[in-house]
Amino acid sequence: MVRGLMAGALAVLAAASLAAQEPRYKVGIVSESGDIVTWLRPQGNGLVVDRVVPVGIMPADIDGPHNITMAPDMKSYFVTIAHGVPFGTLWRFDARTDSVMGRATVEMFPTTIAVTPDGEFAFVANSDFHGDRPRTNVVSIVHVPTMAKITDLPACDMPHGVKVNHAGTFAYVSCMNSDEILEIDTNTFGITRRVKIGKGHNMNMAGMDHAAMNHAPPSAGSSPTPPEQTGILAKECAGTFVSVSPDDKTLYVACNYGNEVQVWDATALTLIKEIPVGVGAYNVEPSPDGSIGIVTNKKDQSFSILDLKAMTELARIKTTKKIVHGVAFSPDGKVAYVSQESIGSDPGAIDVVDLATRKVVSTIAIPAQPTGLTIFKF
Repeated sequence: MVRGLMAGALAVLAAASLAAQEPRYKVGIVSESGDIVTWLRPQGNGLVVDRVVPVGIMPADIDGPHNITMAPDMKSYFVTIAHGVPFGTLWRFDARTDSVMGRATVEMFPTTIAVTPDGEFAFVANSDFHGDRPRTNVVSIVHVPTMAKITDLPACDMPHGVKVNHAGTFAYVSCMNSDEILEIDTNTFGITRRVKIGKGHNMNMAGMDHAAMNHAPPSAGSSPTPPEQTGILAKECAGTFVSVSPDDKTLYVACNYGNEVQVWDATALTLIKEIPVGVGAYNVEPSPDGSIGIVTNKKDQSFSILDLKAMTELARIKTTKKIVHGVAFSPDGKVAYVSQESIGSDPGAIDVVDLATRKVVSTIAIPAQPTGLTIFKF
């Protein structure tokens, strides 16, 4: 009897110990051509599928989910749906049940999402890859509790990246075609400052080809750069993504055409340094402690690890698939997850990166054009 009780108690303790050792987070990724969200859980050195959630409302067509972001309180998550009649939408899902909590109509081809720390407002960059350029696209601002759109803020030519700082005071937007960073006051929803990050980029695109986001140099017939333009204004950046350091003092911009990361002082909005990386820099994220950053090099089948204090490239690592997209860090900053898009029938993937050894330790196939990633902590 005593032995049985002891054995039972030991089994309970062992189970509790095992549960305590299991990572308390999951990785979410959207598949743009499959209209699904795949949730994965860490297991050993890799990931295993936890569940797959269908999204969208058009059964005869592709809805095109592009990005996914967790709410700060981890109770819900948001997905941008690119296609609609005629506009795209922002969807909010319950993080535990995956039930739809609401959706808001935004604008043409919404890409990235940023939510204020209090969970009240979502900022959505509408890139609108179709039609003639140049023109002014909008950033949609949504009241999260009601999922009601407050305004479509006229912004710039092809806003693509958007991030709210950790203090919740400003949202920063990177503009691909007009080569700008915008600073939006989260209290007034007004653009307080804008600064050029390059001379401008010609991205007239016939369709939604994200793999084509690194183009050939301008032809001989293109307008020459004015002689007074020097430094960053003498070249193209095509900023696809902007991120904010944990202390809100620094901005990082991935230059898809310039093949570098620009480091900016967030207070003065002045350029600190340009860090050369791989071809087609696309996404950039600092680690939770701000010591390193990872840049996905979309046209180089690689990602770069940056020392954010020295502002240098530490390593450039090959991925298992060609078209590299997004990156997310585990909450403890020890592991990174790098998404790669599909090519035809060949699925995309998530590479699992051990940041201590700077090696890809495992990979898992993800179907139907996987793109944006997020981390759900519980």
